[in-house]
Amino acid sequence: MPLLEPHADALRPTARESAPAPDRVPDRQAGGTPEPLRSDLIALLGADKVLHKVSDLVRYASDASPYRFVPQVVVVAEDVDDISAVLSYAHGKGREVVFRAAGTSLNGQAQGEDILVDVRRHWAGIEVLDDGARARIGPGTTVVRANATLARHGRVLGPDPASAIACTLGGVVANNASGMTAGTTRNSYRTLASLTFVLPSGTVVDTAEDDADELLAHAEPALCQGLLDLKAEIEADPELVARIRAKYEIKNTNGYRLDAFLDGATPVQILRGLMVGSEGTFGFIAETVFDTLPLDRLVSTALLFFPSLPAAAAAVPRFNEAGALAVELMDGNTLRASVSVEGVPKDWAELPKDTTALLVEFRAPDEERQRADEERAAEVLESLQLVAPVGSVTNAFTRDAKTISGYWKARKAFVTAVGGSRPSGTTLITEDFAVPPGRLADACSALLELQTRHGFDAAVAGHAAHGNLHFLLAFDAGRAADVERYAAFMDEFCALTVERFDGSLKAEHATGRNIAPFLELEWGAKATELMWRTKQVIDPDGLLAPRIVLDRDPQAHLRGLKTIPQVEAIADPCIECGFCEPTCPSRDVTTTPRQRIVLRREMMRQSPGSPVEDGLVEAYGYDAVDTCAGDSTCKLACPVGIDTGLMMKDFRHARHSPREERIAALAARNFKLVEASARLAVAAADKIGDRLLTSVTRTARKAVRADLVPEWLPEIPGPAARRLPPTSRVGAAAVYFPACVNRIFGTPGQGPSLTQSVVAVSARAGKPVWIPDDVNGTCCATIWHSKGYEAGNRVMANRIVEAAWGWTAGGRLPLVVDASSCTLGIAHEVVPYLSDANRELHAELTVVDSLVWAAEELLPHLTVLRTVDSAVLHTTCSMRHLGDGEQLRQLAEACADEVVTPDDEACCGFAGDRGMLHKELTRSATAREAAEVTSRPYDAHLSANRMCEVGMDHATGRSYHSVLIELERATRPGP
Repeated sequence: MPLLEPHADALRPTARESAPAPDRVPDRQAGGTPEPLRSDLIALLGADKVLHKVSDLVRYASDASPYRFVPQVVVVAEDVDDISAVLSYAHGKGREVVFRAAGTSLNGQAQGEDILVDVRRHWAGIEVLDDGARARIGPGTTVVRANATLARHGRVLGPDPASAIACTLGGVVANNASGMTAGTTRNSYRTLASLTFVLPSGTVVDTAEDDADELLAHAEPALCQGLLDLKAEIEADPELVARIRAKYEIKNTNGYRLDAFLDGATPVQILRGLMVGSEGTFGFIAETVFDTLPLDRLVSTALLFFPSLPAAAAAVPRFNEAGALAVELMDGNTLRASVSVEGVPKDWAELPKDTTALLVEFRAPDEERQRADEERAAEVLESLQLVAPVGSVTNAFTRDAKTISGYWKARKAFVTAVGGSRPSGTTLITEDFAVPPGRLADACSALLELQTRHGFDAAVAGHAAHGNLHFLLAFDAGRAADVERYAAFMDEFCALTVERFDGSLKAEHATGRNIAPFLELEWGAKATELMWRTKQVIDPDGLLAPRIVLDRDPQAHLRGLKTIPQVEAIADPCIECGFCEPTCPSRDVTTTPRQRIVLRREMMRQSPGSPVEDGLVEAYGYDAVDTCAGDSTCKLACPVGIDTGLMMKDFRHARHSPREERIAALAARNFKLVEASARLAVAAADKIGDRLLTSVTRTARKAVRADLVPEWLPEIPGPAARRLPPTSRVGAAAVYFPACVNRIFGTPGQGPSLTQSVVAVSARAGKPVWIPDDVNGTCCATIWHSKGYEAGNRVMANRIVEAAWGWTAGGRLPLVVDASSCTLGIAHEVVPYLSDANRELHAELTVVDSLVWAAEELLPHLTVLRTVDSAVLHTTCSMRHLGDGEQLRQLAEACADEVVTPDDEACCGFAGDRGMLHKELTRSATAREAAEVTSRPYDAHLSANRMCEVGMDHATGRSYHSVLIELERATRPGP
């Protein structure tokens, strides 16, 4: 046993509901996956592919929907062989299988009650074909990631859902998700060139193969004949054919794509169409090949405010006729709720109740087309009666990328922003439907009246150009009266949509559990029965995703509704959307931010000391707290800014003993001695050798605690020079604060150190910097902040602000910091820990990251004398928080002829020393970026944060250094 164990009980909830929640995981599941299911799958696939702890099952039980179903086991499938093996096993044992990728679906499509198969982790990748005209994309690849690669070829995917940052192409195809601009012509059904999928029987079909039909007929003769029989039956009914065609004139993802029988001539062609929107009920989509579309880079966008919803709706056809690619609607309640999104004007909260906005965008391939678009848009604007929001001066089209990005951020945050402002403890349901665009205003008015009458806060947004509207409902799933109110609303809403507007009950989110009982209402008995028969032909044993599309139970949509127990205030607004997951360094090694919150909520559902709570608490320390990088990039991805990293730091603090806190505070008070000792230790280590140090530190980790003792890595640099470069206060343009990590660790190679480089290049540009004589012993406080040592954090936070105040002559000079994480710490993270007096001092300081200093103050006054051929960048998470990524690239482009930012660039997970505490975190976090970086040679590997550079050294085997060192080399006089 280690000498020091964390206080696990500190992670137990102290305040919770008075009684256990009705949907809590029962005690009988505390042991996780039952036998023989667990042993069978481990024997079949290997232990590393079978997740079976109760904490594993709980974290996979929730997706972005209002439903929660706890699986019996989770399988992390690595390839098609694993998929086939699981399907074969399920057939033999009479079990059910559900596939889950990103878990961003809004109606429970990613949830199952038996075998749940994770098809995100090992299924990413994109291969560009025909110079970008087509792309072969793995089902675990996010839309944003695919488009990043395609953009270099001037191409883009047709589907563009609002969740593009997180949703994967497998889910997009399975749900036929479309988005802002896809409409009925750019969605997956229309732009898929081919598919590779695995049928429930295990048969693999590649629709691009010339002999695909011949192979399928040999393997599945009954399936082929069944599909052809259904096709003949449909085509023999002209009335039904006309009805099917009419249903897809507007956006419609409710039920199966019956038009696949009309559009496909052969069984393989029919299956290719049916797989789109099948929600995992017909098979597993193993690979997609998309026909891509031109990326029209010239954009003109306006956010237009109207006095009423009918007035906004009336303008939609005008913009459609003018050629707008997107026309997005946001009603007054949506606009007011969006103020919780960073960057949205706060004065939107004061907008009149009836105010409605249209976000209108034109995209053009060239300047001539853009001017023509803007001229047509101006003609439309002349005839409209617009109102200005509070504080606004004009309503005009803009080309400014930053402004346009802000508009879209507000629009895309509809679900999370409105959902995040819901009453605590309520479940959120997101629905979408479509009506003929000409009926949009009537449908909006009817929906708002219906929501109000049933006691729901009314809010509507949507893709107005396509008659596609979204709305939210929030209620307490633990209260029978609330569930009855929701059920009454759904009955009336579905009848209204179908009978009054002949609309689609699902426009782009796919049927899911919420609309399955209403499928026949929309499609009628004949068409619905054809869907049931199609399912029987393809999946006769009902193996895949039962009850997700087809369910004869009229109350099915009320089953599995999840309660939302109140958790820590910082995380309570979470609606479990999953936007945070792609950016999380630990997503493939332990848990994601969403899962950390999901696990916390399950603890809250339990009675104190229950076997399930015991299992969750036991796992939470490592799975959630220890392996969180604390980089808070989840906050950047979350539309309402939930900082799960900060919550994990709070939990680290809670687990510390009083003795550990006292020692940490003592280290802060005596940091000058600690810093000198650390430099001496690094110097000694440089002589001892890596092998011995690795052995010693591994032994110490076992004896003390893995989360306290770092493991020595060969990539750890040698010591920094004992003395900092000489500088003068007289005539200094800025105060230079070398971060303690750069005062302890040296720089790779034989050239000048980072501190020498910053001093030299600043003087060279005519803006000399001064390093204070008493800088040793001061720190940005991030060391204590990241580990949750509150007392030590408070000591150092106040010390650095007081010191900086004196150094900068009361804020007259800027404070330049040479590590982005330390810049973030001093500029922002220290503030909550300052005394009132020091908070006032801090407000007068100007803290400047060295990247900004160099790019904006030095580079214009420097002459580049030499460049390298190529450089690859690593943008750190702290740079993302600071918004310094563009300056990193600007400096790199001055130093290299070719500058590459990897498409898979992400937080390295090193997080100061966490990469030495948990090597598996950095290994997992950097895997894709490292593969991209090492796929070709580069002359320079550039970043601007020493420990992140060490982490990338460890991940890639390449040597990273600060871009400021490269800038000094590029501008150094002489040969």
